[in-house]
Amino acid sequence: MAPRKEVFEGVEWRIRVAADGSLEALVPATGLARKAWLGIKGLISGFALKVTMFVKKAWDVETNDPRKVIHCIKVGLALAIVSLFYFMRPLYDGVGGNAMWTVMTVVVVFEPTVGATLYKCFNRVLGTFLAGFLALGVHWVASQSGERVEPFVVGASVFLLASAATFSRLIPSVKSRFDYGALIFILTFSFVAVSGYRVDKLFELAHHRISTIIIGSSLCILVIMLVCPIWSGQELHSLIVRNMDKLADSLDGCVTQYFNQSGEGTNSKEEATDNKLQGYKCVLSSKASEESMANFGRWEPSHGQFNFRHPWKQYLKIGASMRSCAYCMEALNSCIKSENQAAKLIKQHLGSGCLKVSSSSSNVIRELAETVKTMKKKSSTTELLAEEMKSAVQGLQNDLKTIPHLLNPSAIPGNKTLETACLEATTPTVTLMELVPVVTLASILIEISGRIEALVDAVEELAKLAEFGINDDKSKHSKMTDKTVSDAKQQTEGTMKALQRV
Repeated sequence: MAPRKEVFEGVEWRIRVAADGSLEALVPATGLARKAWLGIKGLISGFALKVTMFVKKAWDVETNDPRKVIHCIKVGLALAIVSLFYFMRPLYDGVGGNAMWTVMTVVVVFEPTVGATLYKCFNRVLGTFLAGFLALGVHWVASQSGERVEPFVVGASVFLLASAATFSRLIPSVKSRFDYGALIFILTFSFVAVSGYRVDKLFELAHHRISTIIIGSSLCILVIMLVCPIWSGQELHSLIVRNMDKLADSLDGCVTQYFNQSGEGTNSKEEATDNKLQGYKCVLSSKASEESMANFGRWEPSHGQFNFRHPWKQYLKIGASMRSCAYCMEALNSCIKSENQAAKLIKQHLGSGCLKVSSSSSNVIRELAETVKTMKKKSSTTELLAEEMKSAVQGLQNDLKTIPHLLNPSAIPGNKTLETACLEATTPTVTLMELVPVVTLASILIEISGRIEALVDAVEELAKLAEFGINDDKSKHSKMTDKTVSDAKQQTEGTMKALQRV
């Protein structure tokens, strides 16, 4: 009987057997077509995964800040309107083939905020107009000089004016307001002046270029101001308020974490505290944003609570004062994370005073944030909290002065009593390395309170220049202030109880 042969369709498996009979490997035998299919399948799966991740990130961006999507829609709307210069024959004949400059103007000058768009539109129109006017004058002078001298006149004018405009961009006062205009001036003057040597209808070229840029800029201004406008001044105002709140939370979080290390906190509380500790870093990194927003805010018209001549420069001074406090917060955070552990005796002795200073200082910062946010004067409440901060600082300074007597009870003036002798016997020995961390922390807190006084002066100056209104709802505000102070006292008492258990 012939041996029975069975044919199996599918993958054939090859098994390698070593000399001792053990199994070495189990490898499927695949053909070239199957390998190619698996490779293509892997590429498709990877591409689909990347697309899915991209869509998810785009959705997160839209959810976190819908204004970005609105800005994209406004850009598309402006470009759709300006494209009519190509689709409609009368408009196209009015500007000729230079209608492309209108599209380029919309693409280049359209920015997310009103101030930034106005800044670019004004600079682009002004730079184009001045450059076109001077280019026509240079062309007339060159044409009257003869064919041989004309190239040298044009070249010399381009060299001199381009060099002067470039130098003006290096001047800080010019760079902050007209840097983009100087750039457009160089581009337009060089283009028109050099083109005039070969183009006969130079005046028509300059006229069409200026007209198309004015049309594109005007369209951008209308769209950016009428369709969900985003104001640079309002963004700066909100940024300053947020940074004040973050600075106050960081100050509370740092000191509370240092004196409340009993290990009773949950993971969620620890994560919340860590987030508060990082808040001051946003203040340190916001200088560039504040300067650009203040520069663009000066170009914006009156809107909401902000007048055309609103003192935006004062916001920069407030930001500088906050960064001065944030630098101390950086040193305070480094002190808290130091490997040198403070003595429990000194920690308990200075804990109450440090917590009171941090609590009163953060209350002052929060009150200033509320003043800026509502644009209402609350001088009485601010002065009360500032006096409370000064009183807490004075108490902490007195605690620092009593440290030598705490470590050496025999140094107390007067006769040596039995109680003093008992204190000498029970007082532990404290090394200098155990004394430095907590004393340094207390000194930094005192320095922060002094810098907060400068922040108070900056906010009061802003209230004076911007003519803040008077807060009429005193009862409601007093209840909010009392609640803030009571919460701070409860937090301080809870931390001190934790210190005593330690």
